[in-house]
Amino acid sequence: MEEAPPQTTVHPLESPEGRGAFRRALADWFRAGARDYPWRRTRDPYAILVSEAMLQQTRIATVLEKGYFERWMRAFPDWASLAAAAEEDLLKAWEGLGYYNRARNLQRAAAEVCRRFDGSLPDDPDSIRSLPGVGPYTAGALLSLAFDRPAALVDGNVSRVLSRLHACSVPVDSPAGIRLAWSRAESLVPESAPGLHNSALMELGQRVCRPSRPDCDACPVAAFCRARALGEVDRYPAKMKKKQPTRRTETVIAALRHGRIWLVQEKGSRRRGLWRLPEIPAEEAGDLPEMLRLEYAITRYRVSLRVHEPPGNWLPIPTGASGAWHDLSAPDSWPPLGSPYKKALLKIAEMAGET
Repeated sequence: MEEAPPQTTVHPLESPEGRGAFRRALADWFRAGARDYPWRRTRDPYAILVSEAMLQQTRIATVLEKGYFERWMRAFPDWASLAAAAEEDLLKAWEGLGYYNRARNLQRAAAEVCRRFDGSLPDDPDSIRSLPGVGPYTAGALLSLAFDRPAALVDGNVSRVLSRLHACSVPVDSPAGIRLAWSRAESLVPESAPGLHNSALMELGQRVCRPSRPDCDACPVAAFCRARALGEVDRYPAKMKKKQPTRRTETVIAALRHGRIWLVQEKGSRRRGLWRLPEIPAEEAGDLPEMLRLEYAITRYRVSLRVHEPPGNWLPIPTGASGAWHDLSAPDSWPPLGSPYKKALLKIAEMAGET
């Protein structure tokens, strides 16, 4: 049964009594039915950092259903093993999650913990924030979840919940909206059990205060929600107008020989260590048979990946990139691939009868 906030003309969350009632209602709900995630069974800061890195820009269901977290923890169970890992092994374990700099930052952070802190991360906010790839959200997660320090965190779920609680018309993705969400989140963090509070607030956004079709009747803090009181839940959160994605076409070839396929290493620092199908200019691909076409999104681009047969006189001598033949029938032996190229290779293997 939800605890009603004290009657006041201002928002109940602006008073200490109201914030206390809100925290109790939220915590009771969470204790009664929190979802069981593997990273919630530990206070190990390393495991928590791994989970937070994986969950940035990736759905929880993807991380869970495909076993990324458990597989990673088996391969690299602590700071030292991750710091010493070969980059190819690192990227292979991350394959399919995308945004590979997250994995590289994890390894750099592990190296820093081993070098500066003798393999044990201190519960000092400045030390935590100094680690590569650790921003305000990740620092808040580590401090509250691993060290029980009263630190706020704001992700998409939290900002949506706070926007609806306050019926806030400031766009949540604007600089002013981001500052406002952090200020409100900080005002709500309790001194006792801050990790439980932060987890509950995020789970409330995941399960109840969803982007569409929020389940207000099941909300444990509905009595504190101004948007619900106004009957305007669907108006929030406000967001800035998004730019339309830029369309791009990417033309590659699938060179097959005796059950093997030719792959080349990626160029540029962002995709360093990954492999791909060799790219050719669009004008050269115009007369080549197209084998398949895939669509994928990356940052602000919507890419059409078109896979062609190679020209008859093609030789595996790529310009500016090293390459190698790989067994098309053995996906486990393939080097780390970006998701679009792995999907393409699996489809090519299926078409060639190699799987």
